[in-house]
Amino acid sequence: MKMLKVGIASLEQYKARTLAIARGEYRPQRGEPKVWFQSMESLSQVLSDKNRALLALIAQTEPASVNELAARSGRAKSNLSRTLRTMEQYGLIHFEKGPGRQLAPRANYSGISLEMSF
Repeated sequence: MKMLKVGIASLEQYKARTLAIARGEYRPQRGEPKVWFQSMESLSQVLSDKNRALLALIAQTEPASVNELAARSGRAKSNLSRTLRTMEQYGLIHFEKGPGRQLAPRANYSGISLEMSF
């Protein structure tokens, strides 16, 4: 698996970058972050120690369902589902069809690197 590069940018910076790309004034360079967080606080919430351990568990065990992941992680299914949806929004995981109508979480990356300027 590959590494995900994330960056920190204010909402204004992110909007300006996105608009410049849309207008053709800026072309993202190879190796630039693919995912942006608005602050270190938002990054630390999504990638807390507990959530990084969850990502590692998903990558190592490839659970067949959210129920199986809840049992393996000891986390309540309702809270786990919310966390997984947030991780999915940031592109950290995706869901595959599991047995029956269940969804199986899968890690998209083996690690994360941070790019941040002052």
